[in-house]
Amino acid sequence: MNGQRVLVTGGGGFIGSNLANYLSDGNEVIAVDDSYLGTPENVAPAVEYVERSVLDDDLPTDVDVVFHLAALSSYAMHEENPTRGARVNVEGFVNVVEQAREDGCDTVVYASTSSIYGDRTDPSPEDMAVTARTGYEASKLARERYAEYFNEHYGLSMAGMRFFSVYQGMEEGAESHKGDYANLIAQFADDIASGRRPEIWGDGTQTRDFTHVDDIVRGLELAADHELTGIYNLGTGEQYSFNTLVGELNDALGTDVEPVYEENPIPEDVYVHDTMADASRMREATGWEPEISFEEGVRLVCSQYE
Repeated sequence: MNGQRVLVTGGGGFIGSNLANYLSDGNEVIAVDDSYLGTPENVAPAVEYVERSVLDDDLPTDVDVVFHLAALSSYAMHEENPTRGARVNVEGFVNVVEQAREDGCDTVVYASTSSIYGDRTDPSPEDMAVTARTGYEASKLARERYAEYFNEHYGLSMAGMRFFSVYQGMEEGAESHKGDYANLIAQFADDIASGRRPEIWGDGTQTRDFTHVDDIVRGLELAADHELTGIYNLGTGEQYSFNTLVGELNDALGTDVEPVYEENPIPEDVYVHDTMADASRMREATGWEPEISFEEGVRLVCSQYE
């Protein structure tokens, strides 16, 4: 992507700021964020930061491409106020896309979620049956249905990206101000490097498909470049347990900090124990492959503490 005018909603947050900063080399990038979890300090000087809600009128949608990442992005955030969660995640999505359509933009790439796959020790393909077990998952599925409408009714290119456990380090990953909402690898690395015992909910056997944010950013750009429509997974196709993660972090940091195991506060019937992506559809459509392995990613996260 080069020479484009681009809007990134949630552009002051973790994934959004990484994307906005990356695209600002060669493009005119506007980051819209309500500063709930995002902050202007995360964005590069070349990025125009606009503090505004995706529910507002007169958003800066006179652009070539919209990357819609703004959301209440977890089960816990959504359950604090389900009505607000639905407004931000669903109404905000429709509001942004409709304003962009009226301004002549016909390419939208948006964040969905891999949580809807539930527990999977096998790779999850996009066409498998999914269920909304939480309000957060329902809101992301609603986005996918509205995206179908915008594509079928108006001909917009609408690419829904189901992310798998995106991570980066606490400092370079725009996560340091987020506390318990920071990505898990960043939290655990910061705890261990600081001599604190990382807290694991349950017995640590749960697994995640940990995907470095740099690979996510490349995938988002490719989705826009190829004007994709439909649903695409962005994940490595590998899974590692929390216990393995703690071991890898200790090895990388030269430490020997044991985790603390606590009762999981999330109800068992909605907690996702295992995730793993089948990213073959994205690979076939764009050639995208994850480039940063789990081991390399852990080393990158821990390098800030050297």
